Amino acid sequence: MSTLMIRNISALVTCNDADELLNNVDLYCEDGLIRAIGKQLPQKADREIDGTYLFCYPGLINTHHHLYQQFSRNLPQVQNMELFDWLKTLYEIWKNLDQTVIRYSGLTGMGELMKNGCTTCFDHHYVFPAGTGDLIGAQMRTADELGMRMVSSRGSMDLSVKDGGLPPDSVVQTVDEIMKDSAYLIEKYHDPSFGSMHQIVLAPCSPFSVSAELLKQSAILARQYGVRLHTHLCETKDEENYTLSRYNMRPLEYMESLGWIGDDVWYAHGIHFTTAELDVLAKTGTGVAHCPVSNMKLSSGIARIPEMLERGVKVGLAVDGSASQDGSNLLEEIRICFLLHRLNSSAKAPTGYDVLKMATRGSASLLGRTDIGSVEVGKCADFFLVDSRRLELVGATYDPKNVFGTVGLRGAVDYTVVNGKVTVDQGRLVNIDEPVIAEEARKVCDAYLSK
Repeated sequence: MSTLMIRNISALVTCNDADELLNNVDLYCEDGLIRAIGKQLPQKADREIDGTYLFCYPGLINTHHHLYQQFSRNLPQVQNMELFDWLKTLYEIWKNLDQTVIRYSGLTGMGELMKNGCTTCFDHHYVFPAGTGDLIGAQMRTADELGMRMVSSRGSMDLSVKDGGLPPDSVVQTVDEIMKDSAYLIEKYHDPSFGSMHQIVLAPCSPFSVSAELLKQSAILARQYGVRLHTHLCETKDEENYTLSRYNMRPLEYMESLGWIGDDVWYAHGIHFTTAELDVLAKTGTGVAHCPVSNMKLSSGIARIPEMLERGVKVGLAVDGSASQDGSNLLEEIRICFLLHRLNSSAKAPTGYDVLKMATRGSASLLGRTDIGSVEVGKCADFFLVDSRRLELVGATYDPKNVFGTVGLRGAVDYTVVNGKVTVDQGRLVNIDEPVIAEEARKVCDAYLSK
């Protein structure tokens, strides 16, 4: 039995149904679950942390990422490109992916997420160069190495440049190959149980890199196995023009015609939905992963998040791929999200606490998880803690619920706990040697980019 106690937490932001803020309480964890919350709990634990000056929050949940892109950040040749040109340029790098790149990009990308309070990562991996073996298995092992709760996708592409798509021939596969591997990966890695550390999602890349048949078969297979569906949608006007010219339908109408709508589906971005389409999302329970920094960097636009929240659309937060965000910091995304919508929507914008809930409970709802997203008895022991005495927070700690939206945080959190285990301790990753891994990762990145 593994136990952990945080004693006398100064402020516990639960993100529960009552939006409770608890002061001076203990938090007791046993075998990966939160077993008790209260004042002066009698339980003893293998490890106890003094929470006298600590603020505690639910672990952040990232709902859209491309971890392999960690090794194609800040490249001068793509700085001022928009999505389609940006993708075509970077595919020439990404076609050289292998398991070593997956491991080290995962260690650095997930490591950064975890150091900034993220406890669950969904990764949208859709580049599978021929002959590279089990890339999803490599990603799962990397998450285990760090202690991250992982949701991996079997992404896919079957339309290359010669078919009217964007990727090169070497990274696309046939529908039959994709369906066979998808079933294999679900059977091997997907764990639907409460508290699962490994899950699989089926996630064809986007309407402009996959065929209608691949989308249709993916939806059928996902529902046979009871796994979720994810793809990019309504990210740019170029995509909208693509589906209108090719299928005579707007993107959401096209996806709906192929079975891609419902409470087991969520889309990344969702910037260019019409008002009527927002109503469809709300009615069907279809979700949206909001990626504000990436959307700004690629000049894609501003998602209509205040209107989505008003209608009850399920919305989560995400960092998107490291090459379009240039980082993996979901805590930073909270503040930028708050500020972006304040600028764009004024009083109708979500509060800092609303955005925190998007990154916790909202994100959990996209993944279909009821076991994570809030700090409550019976839920997974996933949370992070920040010392309220740090220099950057002086004068800013009077409203713990909103502080990450309004003020933000400079530097890593003090502790991250995943599944009841401390994975970040005093701002450092516990399960890997950071300087050693950083040096090894630099060498792998240099070799990868030089191909």
